[in-house]
Amino acid sequence: MMKKIFISILSIGILFCSNQGHVKRNYEQDKWHKNATIYEVNVRQYTAEGTFQAFLPHIERIHDMGIDILWFMPIHPIGEKNRKGGLGSYYSVKDYKGINPEFGNEEDFKAIVDKAHSLDMKVLMDWVANHTAFDHDWANQHKEWYTLDSLNNLQPPLGTDWWDVTDLNYNNAAMRLAMIDAMKYWLGRFDIDGFRCDAASWVPIDFWSQAIDSLNKIKPVFMLAEAEDPELHKAGFDMTYAWEYMHVINGIADGSMYFEDLDKLMTKEDSAYAKEAYRLYFTTNHDENSWNGSVFERYGAKHLLQAILAFTIDGMPLLYSGQEAGLNKRLKFFEKDEIEWGDYIYFDFFSALLKLNQTHPALWNGKYGGTFEKFDFADKDLYCYQRVSGKDKVLVFLNFSDTAKSIELKVANNQTYIDLFSGGKTNFLKTVTLGPLGYKVFYTN
Repeated sequence: MMKKIFISILSIGILFCSNQGHVKRNYEQDKWHKNATIYEVNVRQYTAEGTFQAFLPHIERIHDMGIDILWFMPIHPIGEKNRKGGLGSYYSVKDYKGINPEFGNEEDFKAIVDKAHSLDMKVLMDWVANHTAFDHDWANQHKEWYTLDSLNNLQPPLGTDWWDVTDLNYNNAAMRLAMIDAMKYWLGRFDIDGFRCDAASWVPIDFWSQAIDSLNKIKPVFMLAEAEDPELHKAGFDMTYAWEYMHVINGIADGSMYFEDLDKLMTKEDSAYAKEAYRLYFTTNHDENSWNGSVFERYGAKHLLQAILAFTIDGMPLLYSGQEAGLNKRLKFFEKDEIEWGDYIYFDFFSALLKLNQTHPALWNGKYGGTFEKFDFADKDLYCYQRVSGKDKVLVFLNFSDTAKSIELKVANNQTYIDLFSGGKTNFLKTVTLGPLGYKVFYTN
C-alpha cells in the first residue's frame, strides 16, 4: 500500500483543460498482474445479441485500450424458481458447471478464453459461492447443504431481499468439496485464470483458504474478492474491493463528505492492508450503475475528474462495460437493456489512463506501486498529489470548482514531464494552470 506524504503548494489563478494521447506499453513479466488493469464484461447488455459470439470481436478493441484482465459477470444458467424479472439475476446460479444458453455454448466460451489468451490477457469468472438458485440440483438432492429455516425449508440469505436465491451452509464439508470441485472444473476444461468472488466476506475465510490452495495446485490463479476484509488476503486473495473509497467519493459528490474524509480513508488503507494486497478502484460497476446510478447521475460534470482520481490514487483500475462509450443510463439488471456504443467517445481518455497504469511503476499494484504524496494546501476545491516510485513520477491536479485555478509549486520539479492528455513536454514544472473542472496529469519521461 501507499505511504501518505503531504507536500506544500502555494497560490491560485488560470488555464484550460487538457486533451488526449497514448503511451507505449513496456513492462517486465515477473508478476504479470503487478501492473494489470481490469474490465468488467456484462455479456447480456454488451450487444444486441447478448452472446459470447457477438462479444468476441470486441476483445481486441478492449485489449488495445489497455486492458489486461477480462472479468465476466456470471455466465451460468439462471434459476427460474422465484426468478426476479423476465431474465433473472446473473447471481442466481442454477448449475455451477453449466453455461447460460442465452449466452452461447461451451465452444463459444472457449473461443473467448482462447482469444483473450492469444492477446496475453487473462479471464476471470464471477463465482457465487454464498448461495444458489432455488432450483439448483443441490437444492433437490442435498437439502442439508443449505441454511434451513425453523420449518426445515430453504431460505434466502438472512437480512436481504434476495428472494431468488437460497443460502448455503458452510458447516457442511461435502458441500465445500462440491463447490471446490465446480471451481476446479473451469480451470481444467476452459483454462480460465481465476475468479471474482461475489459476497466473499459472507463465506467463511477458512473455506477460501481451502479452495484457493486447491485451485493453485492446478494452476496459479488470480483471486478477486468482492469484500474489504484484510484477512481475505491472508486466505489467498490477490485483490479486494475498495468499497469504502466508493462510499466516500459518492459522499463527496452529494455533499455529505469532504476531501478530508478521503485523506483519512487513504491513511486508514495504508495501515489496514499489507503492502502485497491489491485494492480495486473504480467509479462504477454493475452494482453502482444499476442500483445507485450512472456516473453522470452521481458525479455530473465531474465524472472525468472522479475517473482520473480512481485510476491513479492507488491499486488496480476497473473499467465497466460501456464506460468508454459514456454509458449514461442505469442498465436494467433483470431484463435486456443494451448498451449504446456510439463512437466510443471516451475511448482515448480511458486508454491514456489505463496505459499509464501499465507502463509507469508509480501506479502499479500493491507493493509494486509507488508512494502517494498529497500536495497540502488551503483550497478545498483542488485535489492534487503525486505517485512516486524511484525516478518515476505521476502528478495529478484536479480542480473540482467552476473557477479557473493556477497552482504554483513550492518546489519546482526539474525532470522532464509529459502532459498525459495533450502530449506537451516541460523540463521545469513550476506552475500548473487549470480551467473550471480542469485536470492535468503529468508523468516523467
